[in-house]
Amino acid sequence: MKQASIQAPPMKRRTKLTAVNQGERLSLHPYPFNNACTQGICEPWLGYLEVVALSSDLERLLDAALSEGRAWLLEPEAKQACRLMNIATARFKVAHSLDEALTAAEEIGYPVVLKVVSPDILHKSDVGGVVLDVKGPEALKASYNALLSRVKEAKPEAKIVGVLVEEMLRPSLEVAFGLVRDPQFGPAVMFGLGGIYVELYRDVTFRIAPISVEEAQEMIREVKVYRLLTGYRGMPKLDIEALVDIALKLSKLGVEHSKVRQVDLNPVMVYEKGAIVADARMQVG
Repeated sequence: MKQASIQAPPMKRRTKLTAVNQGERLSLHPYPFNNACTQGICEPWLGYLEVVALSSDLERLLDAALSEGRAWLLEPEAKQACRLMNIATARFKVAHSLDEALTAAEEIGYPVVLKVVSPDILHKSDVGGVVLDVKGPEALKASYNALLSRVKEAKPEAKIVGVLVEEMLRPSLEVAFGLVRDPQFGPAVMFGLGGIYVELYRDVTFRIAPISVEEAQEMIREVKVYRLLTGYRGMPKLDIEALVDIALKLSKLGVEHSKVRQVDLNPVMVYEKGAIVADARMQVG
């Protein structure tokens, strides 16, 4: 049914959407299919309207970057976009001072990762803008100040918005997802081995969006990393269905949001239950 055909009075949105600098999880509420109506809207429509609301918030996030003349979302914005698609990310908060960073780390729990947040710095590691495995307050104080010093020395003209304080995810197999927009074929979804080896081994595969569940499963099976997902040499079997879900959501993003030019989710940590995005980039245009 077309969205334009829905006529509804104003209602309070029942999805919890959080600000970027809060870094809190989205809370989605399923609605039962029944005949009960609220403010003239039957229950089945509430879930539909919630999806529309999420899509609108994603559009606003993309428009905000474009209005500022930015080609790339900031990392916390890219992760917020993931959460709006219900793709899990590492817990994070953006700190604008050392005190805020200390508070954020206490709330998230040590160890944490520190990353510079700047519209002028796309590759943070190249300017010393990432610190991993910060284990406590004293280490955070030293790491925070050293990170800012390195960045300012390497790129003094860069505008620094803040420092991303993020949970240090436990080690596991690292995979990568991507979305690219080809001028001839349109959006395409990528999957393969992640981490620092993605460009070295090129163990990746692509599918033109939209993709089906079967196509997403085929993508995962045809790369070499698939053997590691299935419990290679006594290793635990990892959550392949969680990866299928991410592939489908990226496909949907590419089809429904033409302003998204490229997405890089790398690494994505795959566990026995679930998969979590550790790093995210999103290009708009």
